Amino acid sequence: MLGVTLLILIGLLALAIPVAAGLGILGLALSGIYSKLPLSLAIGEVTWGTSNNFLLVAIPFFVLLGEILLRSGMAERMYNALVLWVPWLPGGLMHSNIAACAMFAATSGSSVATAATIGTVALGEVEKRGYSESLFLGTIAAGGTLGILIPPSINMIVYGVLTDTSIPKLYLAGFIPGIVLAGLFSLTVVVFCVIRPKMGGTPTATSWPQRIAALPDLLPPLIIFLAVIGSIYAGWATATESAALGVIAAAGIAAWNKRLTLRTLLAAFEGTMRTTAMIMAILIAAYFLNFVITSIGLTGRVNGFITSLGLTKVQLLLAVVLFYFILGMFMETLSMMVATVPIISPIMFKAGYDPVWFGIMVIILMELAMITPPVGINLYVVQGLRKRGKINDVIIGAAPFVITMLLMLGVLAIWPDLALWLPRTAAS
Repeated sequence: MLGVTLLILIGLLALAIPVAAGLGILGLALSGIYSKLPLSLAIGEVTWGTSNNFLLVAIPFFVLLGEILLRSGMAERMYNALVLWVPWLPGGLMHSNIAACAMFAATSGSSVATAATIGTVALGEVEKRGYSESLFLGTIAAGGTLGILIPPSINMIVYGVLTDTSIPKLYLAGFIPGIVLAGLFSLTVVVFCVIRPKMGGTPTATSWPQRIAALPDLLPPLIIFLAVIGSIYAGWATATESAALGVIAAAGIAAWNKRLTLRTLLAAFEGTMRTTAMIMAILIAAYFLNFVITSIGLTGRVNGFITSLGLTKVQLLLAVVLFYFILGMFMETLSMMVATVPIISPIMFKAGYDPVWFGIMVIILMELAMITPPVGINLYVVQGLRKRGKINDVIIGAAPFVITMLLMLGVLAIWPDLALWLPRTAAS
């Protein structure tokens, strides 16, 4: 049964069928082969049950928030301000890419939106200042992945819904690992630019008066972050309501700066509807697939097979990391989460792993999938913005950051309190 499932999945991926359609076809195929009952009759109920979850309302709000930040020019001003604060580091603007991605991640909740936004602003600087183009592109692709680790995060919401884990606790748990991972990304750039100084490009000339004058451009992301995260922990709003507050804050700041035009709003609404429709199609198809594989007993067989292996706790974790690393090369992250987390998470929880800690591990593994070929979505986002050359340049530039993420997984496995300290402190 498992072999047939994998064979059909590989075939669908090889045909380049859209993710949502592929998951739906896989569910229908498994139902037709292994079920005595027509499980397709449950599609309506699964669709309604998935769409009717109030927590998922936060997704379009966070997408809209990112759209407003991009189209109102706030992201560009934030990036230009950060450029003035990091020229002394080996690698110069590449640190601005990472820092800007981290700040934008703290407001948008989406890795693709983060990479696309910062990439749009930053790519014009590659040739101007003589940077190593592949490494520069790698910082955008890898930095963009911070969008789902630094709260707020769309993927954390999905994980929380799938495993019934507290989303506020997940948000707290992602904060320190997100900052540490951003720091490790910058350290990776420093190492490369110290070994080969030519990769670091020409330093940007700046002065303290210029830096001070640019500080107000860093305030909007901070205000929005406080509106979203602060409202949750002050007890004023749920995760969904906080997303709406973030949109209000972003729209208010854009209006204050006289950048909230009707054209801007219409473009933001259109982008939001397109992205939300894609996400919801994937979620509905993946939930239907989960319903099918549970109904035909595949979930129980997988659980029984893993249990029969007699793996230790550490071996089980290594097996899960390897599983997601390989699967992430071929599947889109959101669909991979929805299709696998309901099967794997009960096994991990039974082995004694904390649901919040495991959630952060899964999110980092999803980040890793975004920059591993052949289906690493951030690689294609950056190459699409670049509009020239080969995607191999982006893949080569992102490769060092794959190693950095694997290192981060090891650090989190050795020191789980890196993720659990803040949630535990907030609860006490």
